[in-house]
Amino acid sequence: MRKLLTAGVGLITAVALAGTATAATPPAKPTVSTGTATAVTQTSAKLRGTVNPQGSLTTYYFQYGKTTAYGAQTGPASAGAGTKGVAVNADVVGLTPNTTYHFRVVATNVAGATVGTDKTFTTPKQPLGFAVTATPNPVALGGPTTVSGTLTGTGNAGKAVQLQQRSFPYTAAFANAGNAQTVNAAGQFSFPILSLTLNTQYRVVTVGSGSVTSPVVLVGSQVAIRFSVSAKSIKSRQLVRFAGSVAPKKDGSLYAVQKQKGSTWVTVAGSSLRPYTADKSRFARRLRIRHSGVYRIYVGVADGMNVSTASGSVEIKIKK
Repeated sequence: MRKLLTAGVGLITAVALAGTATAATPPAKPTVSTGTATAVTQTSAKLRGTVNPQGSLTTYYFQYGKTTAYGAQTGPASAGAGTKGVAVNADVVGLTPNTTYHFRVVATNVAGATVGTDKTFTTPKQPLGFAVTATPNPVALGGPTTVSGTLTGTGNAGKAVQLQQRSFPYTAAFANAGNAQTVNAAGQFSFPILSLTLNTQYRVVTVGSGSVTSPVVLVGSQVAIRFSVSAKSIKSRQLVRFAGSVAPKKDGSLYAVQKQKGSTWVTVAGSSLRPYTADKSRFARRLRIRHSGVYRIYVGVADGMNVSTASGSVEIKIKK
């Protein structure tokens, strides 16, 4: 009987111990530590932190924003299911220059979520910079154009800017053209140029200390071509005289009589410009016209003072 009782007690004890050994350990929430922001630029940063999954499959993300309300977060990523802290990070883009941001890491597993402490970083200022264009470009001889663009960067709004110019041969220093103006809230500006007779370089500079200069924009001034034909309605194989003038004076420059073929122009005759007046050159050429067509004069300029261009067109028809 004593042996039987002893065996029974042993069996009960073994069962109790076995039950204790197989009881499930409650899962624990992850532990987290918000780190620092690195690789900070005017518009992006890398957020860092540490997550310990505490043995359960864990995901994490970062919350960030301009206040502790955050308002934005990165996509979820896995931190694994280990029992030691692992380094985690996420890239954020589309940030505003010269702005302080708050951020923290958040980790979640089956036991719940853990929120890290709040940290901050500040994006650097965006340097001032210009985008400048001229429209139209090139312009007809003596015609107008407008130099316009945008000043971007931190503190751009309300900045004073000045247009500067220098004409061919570009050996003189840039000189102010007109009065300075103040950019609008978006950093935009516009300088009208009333008349342009020479190829001219333009640039825009900020006024005051720490001056910033735009890239140079070259605006071309086209030569002016005037021409006429001796007849517009002719018999086939009749001679037609093409004659006219070019301003400013470009003696020796090449000109071409061109005929339109589809979407292109084909040169059918040409020669050099000859002296005419103090400020103009001339040309004259007779052509035997066999078929109806549209014609124009093209003048090529290589002296750097003006740019090449083509005249308006004229239609010559063959009588039936």
